[in-house]
Amino acid sequence: MISVRAESFRLAEVFTIARGSRTEAQVLTVEVTRGGVTGRGECVPYARYGESLDSVAAQITGLPADITRASLQSALPAGAARNAVDCALWDLEAKAAGRRVWELAGLPAPGPVLTAFTLSLDTPEKMRAAAAKNAHRPLLKIKLGTPDDMARLEAVREGAPSARIIVDANEGWTAEVYADLAPHLLRLGVQMVEQPLPAGDDAMLAEIDRPLPVCADESCHDRASLAALTGKYDMINIKLDKSGGLTEGLALRNAAQDRGFGIMVGCMVGTSLAMAPAVLVAQGAKVVDLDGPLLLAEDRDPALKYDAAGVHPPEPELWG
Repeated sequence: MISVRAESFRLAEVFTIARGSRTEAQVLTVEVTRGGVTGRGECVPYARYGESLDSVAAQITGLPADITRASLQSALPAGAARNAVDCALWDLEAKAAGRRVWELAGLPAPGPVLTAFTLSLDTPEKMRAAAAKNAHRPLLKIKLGTPDDMARLEAVREGAPSARIIVDANEGWTAEVYADLAPHLLRLGVQMVEQPLPAGDDAMLAEIDRPLPVCADESCHDRASLAALTGKYDMINIKLDKSGGLTEGLALRNAAQDRGFGIMVGCMVGTSLAMAPAVLVAQGAKVVDLDGPLLLAEDRDPALKYDAAGVHPPEPELWG
């Protein structure tokens, strides 16, 4: 049996990117029950990709009850619906076998990974204050994506003078804006820029200087995306809600590394249940951004452990 339900989790603060703001994480929780054992997965439908809670739930409820991970890969396209079901099936297999998912996948036992902490888009003054509040964190990710981001960059660096910084424009810049900003990104010690130009309108990245690594987010979903990224991007951001689950996420990581791309592993704003399988993909990644639960006022119980070492692999009671 496959069941799906919508759940909401309050955010600790309003979260804003170039495309809008939110006050809660709206997720779909999937449970697959067979032989008295239940596996769980979570996804975050994303309007940017034409998804809604209702459309993704309909995709999931339309699946046959006995679907396997292998048949799922062709039954649904890459996206949120396939992600939740794929991760629930991995969890089910692990519980039924009495083993951990990484053992079933033939992976080494995972360890904690340092994660970025995201500062949402706001006024320079508020972003400076947020940076100062989180200056103790080793890596800050700044949400940008407007024509007047220079003041925000300066403010964050003033608030967190020692932190490593990466920026995410969420497709919000033009080639001209990015070219103007790039020297200042270097001056302020920014180590990577994520999706500066709109997906589908990013050909200029192959023609302009890339003085710091550029990471594909909206331009990269699954392995089929990789051929079009060569020469334009230096890294890819693997999010399971884009790749369609852990199965494709692991395959995408391996294929991207074979093509010479650096790996970032990111997330939508979800709970520990959504982050748990991504921790496996994040092993050895250059950049990890699995801070969704850190942005919540409430989370799953049990939740993932976050400490100075980063985000730890899940306990079996949560997933896998």
